[in-house]
Amino acid sequence: MTLRAPVQPVRPVGGIPPLVLLAILVTILAWASAFIVIRGVGPHFSGGGLALARLLVGSLLLGLLLIGRRWVAPTRREWLLITGFGVAWFGVYNVALNIAEQTLDAGTTAMIVNIGPVLIALGAGVFLGEGIGKWLAIGAGVAFAGVLMIGFGSGGGRLGDGSGVLWCLAAAVTYSIGVLLQKPALRRLPAAQVTWLGCTIGAVACLPFVGQMAADVRDAPASAIAGAIYLGAVPTALAFSTWAYALSRMPAGQLGISTYVVPPLVIVLGFFVFAEVPTVPAIVGGAVCLTGVALSRRRSRVL
Repeated sequence: MTLRAPVQPVRPVGGIPPLVLLAILVTILAWASAFIVIRGVGPHFSGGGLALARLLVGSLLLGLLLIGRRWVAPTRREWLLITGFGVAWFGVYNVALNIAEQTLDAGTTAMIVNIGPVLIALGAGVFLGEGIGKWLAIGAGVAFAGVLMIGFGSGGGRLGDGSGVLWCLAAAVTYSIGVLLQKPALRRLPAAQVTWLGCTIGAVACLPFVGQMAADVRDAPASAIAGAIYLGAVPTALAFSTWAYALSRMPAGQLGISTYVVPPLVIVLGFFVFAEVPTVPAIVGGAVCLTGVALSRRRSRVL
């Protein structure tokens, strides 16, 4: 008789279950690619037109995922949370990000937008009762320093007339507001349902740009239209689904810090796609960024 060794359960990595870790990885890779694709299709789309096209594709695909699933009726408070989440993150964030990348390079845009996780960590500590742990605060500070190094090492000093920076800041603020509103909505409602509702509400908020979108699609080359479809399918439908899955299973502040990995990836992708050579400060900043993410994972008492 052959004795079989017992199957060992898959252990969490750094306290994070494997499926949640996979969801975070998919989200980070997809969102990093979005910065590159937005820059590539930017010359052929207006900020509002691209946002609406992306959200319409995303809403359609996310809606297909709900077929056959049980619908959970949101309460009045949950509707308010989802509406705010959809308008802020799906709507205003996408328009602001698209406009920002019309004047700033992808690396600099990613650097500035990634002040969002700091705002998320602080907001989650204050408004969601998550507290601000010592290592979370330290990790956020270290990672943000790395992001700054990446930005300035990737041309962050060339900021044009400053309008792009303001649009980036608007994107960062609405990104953080969106996460802080989404988190409590996920306590009772299914992640897929919340994500679809948010995306659809964002699309409705962007309907004033329907004329611009129609003109953009009419004049844009097939490659740019394919890019807009990609933005709706991968960074929106797929990545927001994996993000919601992870957010429903871990603190918002800790998850937000994970997106500090996005700027280093944008630099690497920018090198391969646009032949942009990363500078030494950008490489060092990427290492500092990853160090900050690792530090934020350490357990500590809540401040």
